Amino acid sequence: MPTHWLALLATLASAAVQLTVFLRWLHRRMRDDEINRQFIRDVAHNHLPHIYEGLHKIAAHQGILLSLPPNVRFMDFDDGSGKGTSRRKKGSSSLTDDFSD
Repeated sequence: MPTHWLALLATLASAAVQLTVFLRWLHRRMRDDEINRQFIRDVAHNHLPHIYEGLHKIAAHQGILLSLPPNVRFMDFDDGSGKGTSRRKKGSSSLTDDFSD
């Protein structure tokens, strides 16, 4: 086998290994981002209402009047296809209009 074939084979093997490592890194990063998004959503939906309830009880005990806690609304600009399109309806003027969980 000529020397240039060995060099070509080594180059292809190196490129294949680098591609495999990159794809594993990309998959892990995407999975970690999804886990982080779900964790933040869970905290916001399940724990923030209890935190605000406790805050209101403490404020009431000290005689402080607080306004109602804000609603938790998420803006998800990714429709799952990876293209980053918005789920906002046409004609909406505000970023928080017409979003659903």
